[in-house]
Amino acid sequence: GVGKTTLIQKVTQALKSTGVPIDGFYTEEVREGGRRTGFDVVTLSGKRGPLSRVSSDSSTSRRECRVGQYVVDVVSFEQLVLPLLRNVNLSSDAEKKICVIDEIGKMELFSQSFIQAVRQTLTGSGTVILGTIPIPKGKPLDLVEEIRSRKDVKVFNVS
Repeated sequence: GVGKTTLIQKVTQALKSTGVPIDGFYTEEVREGGRRTGFDVVTLSGKRGPLSRVSSDSSTSRRECRVGQYVVDVVSFEQLVLPLLRNVNLSSDAEKKICVIDEIGKMELFSQSFIQAVRQTLTGSGTVILGTIPIPKGKPLDLVEEIRSRKDVKVFNVS
């Protein structure tokens, strides 16, 4: 809630307006009646799908992926995001591209395929990633700490 996604959206618009090839996704709050009911994934090409929604019951018996009150829709997330990341990873070195990944956080990390795709994108030459990661709190998230400690990553704290 500090403005990471807003910043990503503004930077993305600025880059697009200069003709830089850019693709990726951001997450957006879904609100109903003034309260947050979940998050959607929105691709830069305008496709949208659910990332998570508030669960009406508190039982975790149905083997679902949860973060607090939210149930994560891993299938919907993967259907939108994985083709994007595969596409970025397939592009030739001649066409350097910027890939927006907002965010690499708890909800997104329920997807093992997403973790693999992000690692592949990080190691692939020719792609610059503009992404967001959460500040460390609680149990460390392996991929997030891996990214934070990379020599080729510049972390800016948004406050």
